[in-house]
Amino acid sequence: MERRIGVIGIVVDNRKEVADKLNKILTEHGDIIVGRMGIPYKERGLCVISLIVDGTTDEIGALTGKLGSLSGVKVKSALTK
Repeated sequence: MERRIGVIGIVVDNRKEVADKLNKILTEHGDIIVGRMGIPYKERGLCVISLIVDGTTDEIGALTGKLGSLSGVKVKSALTK
């Protein structure tokens, strides 16, 4: 399969409750993550994470699907063609 480069945006509403699960998922998919930036937004009670990924659509879809299944986690992605 063809590899694609993309950006994944993650907004976490309940960081304390899902941090361990979220980090475990990111570690499991670490082979496709090129870069990661996380910003705690304390005034709004949120955490915003951006990922740069390089993988197949199946690999990226597996990552976003697992992240999106976590309670209080919103995920959006944009991929190259």
